Amino acid sequence: MATEIEAWSTGPQNDGVFSLEQKQDEEDSEDLNELEVNGNWTPQEKALHEARLKAKAKRRLRKTSSRDSTRDSLSDSVSGEPSTDPHSPKAKAAVNDRKSRTGKGRGLPKKGGAGGKGVWGAAGMVYELEEPDTDDPNYDEAAQGDTVYATVVPELDERELEKTINPIVQEYFQHGDTKEVEMLLKELNLGHHKFEFSSLAVSLSLEGKASHRELTSRLLSDLSGKVLSETDMSRAFDKMLKELPDLILDTPDAPQMLGQFIARAIADHAIPMSFLDCYKGKVDCDHARAALDRAAVLLSMKREIMRLDNVWGVGGGQRPVKHLIKEMNLLLKEYLVSGELSEAEHCLRDLEVPHFHHELVYEAVVMVLESTGDTALQMMVKLLKVFWQTGLITLDQMNRGFQRVYDELPEISLDVPHAQSIMETFVDLCHQEQVITKQLRDSCPTRGRKRFVSEGDGGLVKS
Repeated sequence: MATEIEAWSTGPQNDGVFSLEQKQDEEDSEDLNELEVNGNWTPQEKALHEARLKAKAKRRLRKTSSRDSTRDSLSDSVSGEPSTDPHSPKAKAAVNDRKSRTGKGRGLPKKGGAGGKGVWGAAGMVYELEEPDTDDPNYDEAAQGDTVYATVVPELDERELEKTINPIVQEYFQHGDTKEVEMLLKELNLGHHKFEFSSLAVSLSLEGKASHRELTSRLLSDLSGKVLSETDMSRAFDKMLKELPDLILDTPDAPQMLGQFIARAIADHAIPMSFLDCYKGKVDCDHARAALDRAAVLLSMKREIMRLDNVWGVGGGQRPVKHLIKEMNLLLKEYLVSGELSEAEHCLRDLEVPHFHHELVYEAVVMVLESTGDTALQMMVKLLKVFWQTGLITLDQMNRGFQRVYDELPEISLDVPHAQSIMETFVDLCHQEQVITKQLRDSCPTRGRKRFVSEGDGGLVKS
């Protein structure tokens, strides 16, 4: 026992790690030496000695075979020859080999050596920059840089288009600002129905006044090339030519008006000159033919005779003041000649200047003062009475017109000596017909009457 303890303590050590096989060999050798020293061999000791020798030989054989299999696997990996026996130690050493171990295939690496977990690809492969896929579950929107948000406006269908366009056009008839309409149209997504804006605007203006039609022509001219193209304009007028049989039910003059729209659009370069040529000999509808003939006639006339810029006339407050005064003078003179009240009323309404009707009252009174006889006086009283009763001339406009004459009466008297007496007679008659108020009649300036006596009275003045 002491000998075993000494052997354990004095045996070789490898950095504190004992080899179990080395220990067993040392124990066998020590026992053998001990038996050899004593020289006595018993049968049990002899059998034990032989068993130990056999075990020692097996351990040595196992070590040798393990070293040989490792050496062979390394040589096979270098030479590229596959192992024939998958159950041999060579196969166990090549667990991490990428070659097929099923015995099938050509024995090449999977995916050319570019497959497997943690592999970035084959040697020499160059990767290009890939765009991030938004459908990728790992897609991170915040990591993609600046995010741009855009407002998506849905396209309007036919029903929504009419409901949206009508208020825009009606409001434009009030303010006349084409830039505001352009801004509103750019905010809408008209899509392939863009051309219908022009047809809707023209249809609404046909039911309105001449000033509305002038504004519509100006709007189409300003939108051409910005919001609407020549193709859109041509499609709109083509659609209206086909719808003329329905438009004529509400507007009997629709063919002539549409012809004027087409002529004005061609003059403003909103539609090409070849628009009329496309319909020559191809129109069966009489109304469409009348509209095209009207446009052709207007375009063939000289500018000295007919200016297409004023094909609708100049509407309302857009006209110069001198032009309005001239129109009102012409209206009154025609009335004095013809005596037609309805025609005079119609002409005044067509001027569309209700804020300037005081000028008509002023010109009518001055014309009475400058006229001779009572005919003009009676006719003007009758005309003003009709305008007052129909509401065409308001109380404010009537008062302003008479007040202007009151203020200029001294200057008028220089040219018309009897202007004062004629004015008093005219004011009294208008008050009797309830054209003016009593307050306005009393505010008429009066001139003090002085009568000179004969020289026998000493030149005294009698009041």
